[in-house]
Amino acid sequence: MSAIRRPRLTQTDWLWAGFEALCEAGPAALGAEPLARRLGATKGSFYWHFADVPAYHQALLALWQAEVAVALDAASEAGTDTVRLRDTAQSIAATVQGDSLSLRAESAIRTWAGANPVAAEAVAQVDEMRLTRLHRLLSACDIGNLEMARILYASAIGMQAMRDTAQDQAAPAIGSLVDLILALR
Repeated sequence: MSAIRRPRLTQTDWLWAGFEALCEAGPAALGAEPLARRLGATKGSFYWHFADVPAYHQALLALWQAEVAVALDAASEAGTDTVRLRDTAQSIAATVQGDSLSLRAESAIRTWAGANPVAAEAVAQVDEMRLTRLHRLLSACDIGNLEMARILYASAIGMQAMRDTAQDQAAPAIGSLVDLILALR
């Protein structure tokens, strides 16, 4: 009798499972054993792909940062400076970002960062990247005050944290704030 072979898990499978686990159960679920149970795999499979749990955490956060950068670039590609500013702010505030589980996990990552210095550093890098982009776009719209970028960013993150699972209300709300800021110039 031959055993049924399951497809081999990839590093990406482990990372997506980590985002799901983080969203559902918090950072305690990001260990080799809980993830292996979640995937019906062995811890050996986990260690085949990652040297240890801290390396896994680094890979998970690096994937999140990379996806944030892609989303940020996509939001600020086309249109006028005003359109790019609005699209960028709305992208940051959105609680539903297509099929990207890593971007939907941002609130959980921010919570994790409160107790984990590696996650806190990744969040700080994302915050700096986004703030720099917002400041540059605001400056292109003749609003050079860095504090306005900070206010806009804090509002976007706050709206993201207030997620409404039935409907994403953050995008229109942050768009209204962009319009208000632009009206003040």
